[in-house]
Amino acid sequence: MKVTGFNHATIRVSDLSASLSFYQQLLGMKLVHLGRLDAYLEWGSAWVCLIERKSSWDVKLSASRLGVDHLAFSIAEQDFHEAEATLKQAGVRIVRGPIQRGGGWSLNFLDPDGTELELFTGSLAERMKVWT
Repeated sequence: MKVTGFNHATIRVSDLSASLSFYQQLLGMKLVHLGRLDAYLEWGSAWVCLIERKSSWDVKLSASRLGVDHLAFSIAEQDFHEAEATLKQAGVRIVRGPIQRGGGWSLNFLDPDGTELELFTGSLAERMKVWT
């Protein structure tokens, strides 16, 4: 599998405004897009998506429902479908995809401990063309 590097992390947060303050002011990330319940920030060659997840009853979410949603790794489009076949042959659990979304091909799957990983062919700039 020819992964070319880290692509992005998606993090579930309970308060988007408070999290934006932390990620922008303390860590120095650059805000690229601010939606109603999500924000995309750039940090060097990587990017972070923050997604606000509040319960419908205004009760704090348990710690297991907050934090890292998934980690994504860059892969060239020409290598994407071969990687998909490799994962399927190995019996890896695919949880979404392959689909074209956000400016590239995406495939989400689980590692042996259930951590969600993604292979993504796009970039932040390509995603912003679609999201904004």
